Amino acid sequence: MAGVRQFDEDSAFTQALEVFWRKGFRATSMLDLAEATGVQRGSLYNAYGDKEEIFMRVFERYTERFIAGARQALKKPDVRDSLLAFFAFVIASLTQGTPSRGCLSTRTAIEVDPDSPRLREALQKMIGELEAAVLSALETSEAKTRLAIPAGQAAKLVVTMTRGIAVMERVYGDTKSLRQTTSALVDVLVPKQ
Repeated sequence: MAGVRQFDEDSAFTQALEVFWRKGFRATSMLDLAEATGVQRGSLYNAYGDKEEIFMRVFERYTERFIAGARQALKKPDVRDSLLAFFAFVIASLTQGTPSRGCLSTRTAIEVDPDSPRLREALQKMIGELEAAVLSALETSEAKTRLAIPAGQAAKLVVTMTRGIAVMERVYGDTKSLRQTTSALVDVLVPKQ
């Protein structure tokens, strides 16, 4: 039937995500995607047009799952516990796989082409949603009384730290050090009582 996809899109996107995560956006080719998904290049082109469109769809799904996981981690009643759980979630996400797969959004941000506003907008949207999730956890009455700086500034600092630990994980691969660093930031933001 014309116009009906002859492949499982969810499965194809899962496989495409792994390729983008391993190789990065720029180094991934349509041939790589075809081989990983088991879908012929012509079918991928017909269904999505180009590599950027496939990435955009895959990245949207990745973002939804990552933000949902971040929100779940941030649901602790105590603000310190909430931030520590959030950073534990981020570190676990960065260190999955063998070798660890790192951070898809940070990797993409580093290699994004200035001539690709769609990729930049997708990254900005993801970072904005992450900051909003953190800010929501930091705007509780309990959190506001314990934070050393205003909630908005704290949320920006926390999200910026996630990008930094993504780079440090790539360079050193030391999960224990990442935990110590994020714990130190939590101590600064929410002094122990």
